[in-house]
Amino acid sequence: MGPDGAVRGTGVNPGGFLRQVLVQKAQEIELANKTLPLAVLQTRLGSVVPPRDFAGALRRGYRESGAGGLPRPAIIAEYKRASPSRGIIRTDIGPAEMAQRAQAAGAAALSVLTDRKFFQGAPEYLGAAREACSLPVLRKDFIIDPYQVYESRYLGADAVLLIAAAVTPERLALLARLAADLGMTPLVEVHTAVDLAAALAAGASVVGINNRNLDTMTVDLAVTSQLAPLVPPDVLVVSESGIRNRADVERVLRAGAKAILVGEIVMSGGVEAPLQELLEGGPPGEAGA
Repeated sequence: MGPDGAVRGTGVNPGGFLRQVLVQKAQEIELANKTLPLAVLQTRLGSVVPPRDFAGALRRGYRESGAGGLPRPAIIAEYKRASPSRGIIRTDIGPAEMAQRAQAAGAAALSVLTDRKFFQGAPEYLGAAREACSLPVLRKDFIIDPYQVYESRYLGADAVLLIAAAVTPERLALLARLAADLGMTPLVEVHTAVDLAAALAAGASVVGINNRNLDTMTVDLAVTSQLAPLVPPDVLVVSESGIRNRADVERVLRAGAKAILVGEIVMSGGVEAPLQELLEGGPPGEAGA
């Protein structure tokens, strides 16, 4: 960290939960670079399987009219064992089983938490999920350094989450370009109009609107309603967090989202039932996303 309290390398000085995470990530990156130097990591990318088309899968997964004439969102189903806001969610299902069940139930793509400290994730979960299905997989972590982008491709990621609030606009653009150069889709996450401007300036073709404030951890679907109309029509909008049932899905779709990312409701609800509810309607979900 710098003398002003900012996390070195990001140029930002966030508070709350995000600040804690970025301090931890800076330490993890330093250790990873010593264990597997970047130059060595780069030489190993030639043996990694080619990436799957994450953005294309989301565009194909959205339907203007699905079952019963209702719009059908593209769903990114997330393997998420725990979270700081919820605690333990579910640990008796592995990433491979969840991936297979989510694909069979109609998910368009997967998201896998690889953060150990805050979400009880692991890098190896990503590979296990990807090998078990044919869906593209997003690496869900707090990526602030080019090392992590190369590492993501080495792990088999088809897409990477980039949080606009975690880095400077210049660093965001650099990370997005690098991800694209490696064949991955950068999903750029935003929570404010300032974040959105940075994402669009970075050339994002997929924008994730996080309804959860990463400093306070509060959730409000109005964030998608406010920001989605500001996104150009050629940029795909993913609504993240707080989506509990079909009514929530229809609310964010009306705002302009074409895809949703859901984790807690899928994990705690048994995978198939909540996905069916979100895709086609049915008994309302009871868990938060």
